[in-house]
Amino acid sequence: MNDTLQYILEILGTFAFAISGIRHAAAKRFDWFGGYVCGVAVAIGGGTIRDLLLGTTPFWMTTPMYLICTAIALLFVVTFHHQMKWLQNAWFVFDTFGLALFTIAGLQKSLLFGHPFWVSIILGCITGAAGGVIRDVLLNNEPVIFHREIYAMACVVGGLLYWLLTVVGLSQGLVVVLTFLFICMIRFLAVRYHLSLPTLRGSDEA
Repeated sequence: MNDTLQYILEILGTFAFAISGIRHAAAKRFDWFGGYVCGVAVAIGGGTIRDLLLGTTPFWMTTPMYLICTAIALLFVVTFHHQMKWLQNAWFVFDTFGLALFTIAGLQKSLLFGHPFWVSIILGCITGAAGGVIRDVLLNNEPVIFHREIYAMACVVGGLLYWLLTVVGLSQGLVVVLTFLFICMIRFLAVRYHLSLPTLRGSDEA
């Protein structure tokens, strides 16, 4: 059951993140191959770093499904780009879904490897947020985690909720659903109401 849920989360996260990356690449007028590369980088980047830290084979090297899933995401964007153009925040929605799904997948895999919750929360955050950093570097954008907009902190808070719900004794399926909704809610509310963490001030600022 754990392996099946892990696989489903990673496939859904791959599709969501790949669409986000491909949409960003389209905004930069990349060709199809460039868009695919960007989609792959976003979809597997965070999970690859997590698996290397866990000392295991990166998840995408165990089956071609993740690369195939990214190709399907590319075809989806190419086919429905006219419809998606009307949804100006479509990339943000898919990015948020990918963030939440991969955060949970990272948490669960780290726990399966026997790591304590505080380590699992960190690795969950890396799994969710690192792909977006790689995407932004490839696109020559300022990484989203350095913006005032709440991004990686949503992963951390979501991880804490996952831990709390697990301690309470809820079923794993319910914990996953509630954590997913919670991370998405944080991101949507933060953008809707311009919520952010305080910014650092330099020594020359009052």
